[in-house]
Amino acid sequence: MADLVLAEEPSMDLPVIDLDIYRSNPPSSPAVQEECARAARALITYGALVLHDSRVSESDNETFLDLLEDYFAQPAETLKRDERPELGYQVGVTLENTEKPKCAVDEPCLRVIERLAPAERPLDISGHQPDPKCRFFWRMGEPAPYATQFPGLNAENVIPEAPEIRERWTPVMETWGKSMKSAVSGLAEMAAVGMGLPSETFTNAGRYGPHLLAPTASDLKKYGSKDTILAGFHTDLNFLTIHGRSRYPGLHIWARNTGRRIAVSIPRPTPGQSGSYLLVQAGKQLEHLTGGLVKAGYHEVVVNDATLKTVDARKRGLPDRPLVRISSTFFWHLSSDYDLAPIPALADQAKAVRAANFDLGRDEGDEVEYAPMKVGQQVQNELKHIALLA
Repeated sequence: MADLVLAEEPSMDLPVIDLDIYRSNPPSSPAVQEECARAARALITYGALVLHDSRVSESDNETFLDLLEDYFAQPAETLKRDERPELGYQVGVTLENTEKPKCAVDEPCLRVIERLAPAERPLDISGHQPDPKCRFFWRMGEPAPYATQFPGLNAENVIPEAPEIRERWTPVMETWGKSMKSAVSGLAEMAAVGMGLPSETFTNAGRYGPHLLAPTASDLKKYGSKDTILAGFHTDLNFLTIHGRSRYPGLHIWARNTGRRIAVSIPRPTPGQSGSYLLVQAGKQLEHLTGGLVKAGYHEVVVNDATLKTVDARKRGLPDRPLVRISSTFFWHLSSDYDLAPIPALADQAKAVRAANFDLGRDEGDEVEYAPMKVGQQVQNELKHIALLA
């Protein structure tokens, strides 16, 4: 347990975890065991990490970003045909000013902000205005061999109607979605091993999860002023979130034990290096299953100076391209019918870590009770908080 709590303040640089070490060596090898331990420590300490996977193609991400820029450049009335509000927007498009950041009216979250130094706090979200971002959910789950109690969370995909988008849509979404799913599934195995569990513990629990390729889109012609909040301070409700590189900076995260805002910059592969670097963040399902040993990571997306610099460069270099910030995001979920309850051994470690942090003067707020429930119920509860489900 001692190596799970650092007496000194952690580095502001997120740890880089190499999935290739795990994939290319025997599970019992020292190299694999150490890399898995590093992955677990990163999630416990930061709630986030950078993952390198040599199988993931940078060009597939670029093709994906091109497609989504073109899709969200369509008129609002065209996009609206792809909305499914009756399904909690869990497939198809969600238009701007629909999703609300939960934190603005959530007491535990507001107390997290209060504990941050004023200079490290997120931009003000107290007005509880809906986010000006759009989103598209493309389901990447494996159909369950049983009747789910939560059919609305496992609905059929929506394919856009516009012919020039439709013909490119499914191949591009499936190619990039499968790459992201494979990478984050591998990291889930590594995290399980690093926490002293069988490698398949988390992946078995998520085998029939309603995984989502979930890009967001922000119109920077319309919402491009400095300090515009594109996605208010929040955590993700799923198990693990993985991101490819966006073309526009603006993502900030807060690591559990630093209390400081970190501007995320996903590294590019060095010349001759294969694969991609991807950002992984812990979500609420991972927090729940570990009894708080891992805490879901808080983050926001805003227009900052780096965003504006990139906008100017894109205007000069690619004047015919839409000025739309796409997040290359994938939500990995546990299966909707899985019984979500803390794993006892991890919950015990969580209590020890909390106590050690308290002794070091780190106030983590009130202790959270992680009540047993179906994953689908947890998702529905969270969707109500962010105004996506009545």
